[in-house]
Amino acid sequence: MQRCCWWIGNPEGKAQDLYSGLEASGWKLLPLQGALSEHRMRDDEPCQVGVMVLDDLTAQDLRQLEPLILKSASPWIAVGDASNMEDPEQRRIIAHLSHAMVPADTDILRLTILLEHAAELSRLQHIEREQHGLLVLDDEDAQEYEFVGTTPVMWQLFKTIRKVAAVDAPVFISGESGTGKELTAQAIHERSARAEHPFHAINCGALPEHLIQSELFGHEKGAFTGAQQRKIGRIEAANGGTLFLDEIGDLPLELQVNLLRFLETRFIQRVGGLQDVSVDVRILAATHVNLELAVEKGRFREDLYHRLNVLQVNVPALRDHSEDIEILARFFFERFSSEKASGLKGFSREALTVMQRYHWPGNVRELINRVRRAMVMCESRLIRPEDLGLERRGFNRHHMTLEEVREKAERDALLAALGRNHYRVNAAAKELDVSRVTIYRLLDKHDISRTPPEEVRFS
Repeated sequence: MQRCCWWIGNPEGKAQDLYSGLEASGWKLLPLQGALSEHRMRDDEPCQVGVMVLDDLTAQDLRQLEPLILKSASPWIAVGDASNMEDPEQRRIIAHLSHAMVPADTDILRLTILLEHAAELSRLQHIEREQHGLLVLDDEDAQEYEFVGTTPVMWQLFKTIRKVAAVDAPVFISGESGTGKELTAQAIHERSARAEHPFHAINCGALPEHLIQSELFGHEKGAFTGAQQRKIGRIEAANGGTLFLDEIGDLPLELQVNLLRFLETRFIQRVGGLQDVSVDVRILAATHVNLELAVEKGRFREDLYHRLNVLQVNVPALRDHSEDIEILARFFFERFSSEKASGLKGFSREALTVMQRYHWPGNVRELINRVRRAMVMCESRLIRPEDLGLERRGFNRHHMTLEEVREKAERDALLAALGRNHYRVNAAAKELDVSRVTIYRLLDKHDISRTPPEEVRFS
């Protein structure tokens, strides 16, 4: 099988010798430059590694390419030198995306060895992702709602989804509003043995009480006024597949009895009917309320709760994996790129900072809405905090989390050490007992200038 490599850069530019050398070594090079956000990596393109020529890329190019490179889930080799690291944004993106970095005049043998090692690493990472890693729904109907996450808490969620999908027991999905409980249910279905059969979702809290029984169990002709023909209910319509009952906590008590009977017998009766109908369906349920508390208060049947709560999946709140906020924001920026003005290029650093600090009570759903609204309303090249509606929002309405306390303490300690050492990086690093590289990384992380303010600047 021919080895394949993505190529970002001008084949006839500064790295022309490397391009020609790789082709002569048997590598198939697929260009990505020029396509940028319009390009979509296809599953039938076998590239396991990539090369980006930094001299051919601006910081804006890198920002546009970042979501695609992340989506490739492959190691990338950067071709460039220290001159490509002067811009803080370029340096951040290159450090984040690159597996290795070589100068443009590097020996072709060295680059080939690096690519071969990276390809082997990519193969191992692919196996690991299959078991524990990034989970993306690839079916056409679900493309607007992909799971994106690179943090341990999200990896644990993906791992749990794969585990519960492998068996056929009921699953109870908990999580705050907007975290993606229905997407989780759909992911479980798509990875289960029932994937070829129907997936039906019903929001128990969005239907009038007098319609819920008919919606779930169906009805016979003449069962009530207006029932002019037989109707198949959601449970029966999902026969062979999966039924997702969202906001199950809002199901009236009298209907909880009927649902419990179905879970115990696997038979239903349509409203107005006497015949038992056998149905083979897997039940997934979710709610944002505390069902254990509802059971204690008599609002939810304890026996039904235990029937539904055989397997559990907890979808984390966005603030519990805040490291994914920037990746998610850029992902949705690309997802809805057709809605933005042509001159809009991305997010300002200030916008990304306030998004990290915001509490996100509406979770990912709120993030999607704010990003889409900002893309439509923004009148500058970069989305600003005010475009997101976050410029003066009360970030202190909630108590600081442990992570926020750590971030603030880290920033304060760094500023204090720099001030005491007149912004001399070596001296500050020695005082804090860290490396110079760590100091530079923290400067970028906390958006702190490398030069002191005018009043404390020393020659």
